[in-house]
Amino acid sequence: MPRIDLDAYVAAHSHSWARLEQLVRQRRRNGAEADELVDRYQQVATHLSVVRTSAPDGQLVAYLSSLLARARISMLAARVPSWRGVVHFFTDRFPAALFQLRWWWLGCVAGNVVVTGVMMAWLAQHPEVEQNLLDPQAVDQLVNSDFESYYSENAASAFATHVWLNNTWVSGLCIALGILGLPVLWLLFQNVLNLAIIGSIMERHDRAEVFWGLILPHGLLELTCVFVAGGVGLRLFWSWIEPGGVSRATALARAGRTAVTVALGLGVVLAISGIIEAFVTPSPLPTWARIGIGIVAEVAFLAYVFVVGRAAASRGQTGDIGAELLEDRVATQA
Repeated sequence: MPRIDLDAYVAAHSHSWARLEQLVRQRRRNGAEADELVDRYQQVATHLSVVRTSAPDGQLVAYLSSLLARARISMLAARVPSWRGVVHFFTDRFPAALFQLRWWWLGCVAGNVVVTGVMMAWLAQHPEVEQNLLDPQAVDQLVNSDFESYYSENAASAFATHVWLNNTWVSGLCIALGILGLPVLWLLFQNVLNLAIIGSIMERHDRAEVFWGLILPHGLLELTCVFVAGGVGLRLFWSWIEPGGVSRATALARAGRTAVTVALGLGVVLAISGIIEAFVTPSPLPTWARIGIGIVAEVAFLAYVFVVGRAAASRGQTGDIGAELLEDRVATQA
C-alpha cells in the first residue's frame, strides 16, 4: 500500500476520533448514539489499520489504539440496571403491557371462572365422582385437617418461597409454551380442575367457609396472575396464526418481547401473593379481615393496570422491550 500524507490524513479524520472520544466519555447513550458508537469504532479501527500500514507513527498509533480500547470496554461493559430503570419498568413498561393485553387476559379470567363454577356445580351434584377420586378416609382427612394445615405446617418464610416458586413456574410455563397454544389450555384446565374438585368436596361436607376463607385472601391475586400469564401465552400463539399485516416472524418477535416484560413483572406480583398466602391466609385474623386483605390486593392490581397502565399506554408505551434493547444494541453488535 502506498504511503499517505499523515498530516492530511489526520486533518481529514480527526473529527471522527474526537466524536468517538465524546461518545466514550458519555455515561448514558440513547439508541442513536449507541449505534453511532459502533459505527465510529469501526471507522477508527479502519483508520488505525491504514496508519499502521501506510504511515506508521508511534504516537498516533498509540493514541488510536488507546481510543479503540476504551471504546471496546464501553461497548462490552455490562449495563448495570439503575433505580431509574427499575422505576420505569414498574411505572411504564409493565403496566402498559398489561393494559395493552387486557382483553386477552380478562377473557382468560372470565373463561376460567365460568369453567370452575360449572365444574364445582357439576361435581357437587355427582358425589360418585368424588368416591372414584378419593376413598372416604382420604376425603375425611382432606376436609378435617389436610386442607387447613397445608397453609400453616411449614415456616411462613419457607412456605412463601415455595408457593412463589411454584406459581412463578406455572405462570412461566403458560407464557413459554404459549407459542404452541394447546399446552396453555391444558395447564389452565389442570389448575381450575384441582380447585373445583377440592372446592366441591369442601362444600359438600359443610366446610365452604373454611375453603373460601383460606382460598380468597391470596387466591384472588394469585389466580389472576396465572390467568394473565395464560392470556399472554395465548396472545403469543395467536401472533403467528394471525400476524396482522406484518410477517409472522415480526409479529411473533414483538409479542414475545412483550411477553418477557409481563413474565418479569408477574414474578414480583406473585411474590406479593406468596407473602399473603404465607402470612395472612393462616393468620388468626377474622375471616372477613383476611378476605378483605385479598380483595384490597386484587383491587390494587386492577387499579395498577387500568390507571397506571392506561396512563403509560397514552404516553406511547407498549410493553415491548424493543426500545430498550435498541439502546443496548451496541453491546450486541460489539
